[in-house]
Amino acid sequence: MLTLPDFPWDSLAPAKERASAFSDPSLEGSAGQGIVDLSVGTPVDPTPEVVRRALAAAADAPGYPQTYGTPDLREAVAGWFAARRGAPGVDPAGVLPTIGSKELVAWLPTLLGLGEGDVVAFPRVAYPTYDVGARLARAVPMAVDGLTALGPLTPATTPKLLWLNTPGNPTGQVLGVEHLRKVVGWAREHGVVVASDECYAELDWRPRDPASGEPPTTPSILDPRVCGGSHEGLLAVYSLSKQSNLAGYRAAFVAGDPTLVKQLLEVRKHAGMIVPWPVQRAMLAALTDTAHVEEQKARYAARRAVLRPAVEAFGLRVEHSEAGLYLWATAGEPARTTLDRLAARGILVAPGDFYGASGREHVRIALTAGDERIAAAAARLA
Repeated sequence: MLTLPDFPWDSLAPAKERASAFSDPSLEGSAGQGIVDLSVGTPVDPTPEVVRRALAAAADAPGYPQTYGTPDLREAVAGWFAARRGAPGVDPAGVLPTIGSKELVAWLPTLLGLGEGDVVAFPRVAYPTYDVGARLARAVPMAVDGLTALGPLTPATTPKLLWLNTPGNPTGQVLGVEHLRKVVGWAREHGVVVASDECYAELDWRPRDPASGEPPTTPSILDPRVCGGSHEGLLAVYSLSKQSNLAGYRAAFVAGDPTLVKQLLEVRKHAGMIVPWPVQRAMLAALTDTAHVEEQKARYAARRAVLRPAVEAFGLRVEHSEAGLYLWATAGEPARTTLDRLAARGILVAPGDFYGASGREHVRIALTAGDERIAAAAARLA
């Protein structure tokens, strides 16, 4: 019988109820009333007009869409990697649209043919769907801090699939070129497929290069400095949910080794795992317009500038959080204690134990609330 963990968000019901009842007449207006929900990182800002127009223009869609995605969409993804990620040379034949990134994360071990006894490794503090995906395939989930944590390798203990997550969820940690290059070299030596979940790459908060003034670029697993120009055995996963406010569209893609992508494609064609035609057209519009991405990043930067000092004034230490949509914070106490203290001020966050035992003294605080709610949270923490 398949065994899955309890759905973690269900455990937040008592804290959510307490936060919803918050009332403080000493705070002005809406700042003193109701919940500020910073637990789930769901976008709240409008979907860009350029994307909505593309969706509407493609609304007459009586036929079945292509599972592989249209050639111009796959070419746009390849162009996006070159222009935005410093990864030229992505083969459009190695690009596949997916129904959001979570379904790809959950089903990748199964789509790759992994099964009983096969090891799927992923970060020790991580998005829980990596673990769930291994279980769905009836493979062995293994949370590790690094390659050395795998210990002496045998055919039975060598992972068939290794997940990376950079920038990380929940930590916001960015893995550098040298780190990624070592992982790729090790994986190729041992015949391990590496899948890198890079969904927050456009939201990098590190300072600009002092010499060039250029903003930082989060390295991709497909960057030639990392992979030596070959994408063999490598897959990069990306979602437009965060950069383009398309969470409701379920718009994402996987790119990399054309041989692996075509293996995924064959299974997905049989299973009917197809991104709808209007969504494919919306994705094309989002990938070829950078103005809305910069605008959205500026919104999140402003909210981060308001929220982070308030969180620190409350007595939490923010760790990593170099990129992405979260503050990974700790008070050196059990996460549920911090959760309750914040709920008493009408603020709901995600306890770090959602992301593994190593997160048991942290909370994840999302930036995905409107300006008014972020300001309310800051006022309550002051």
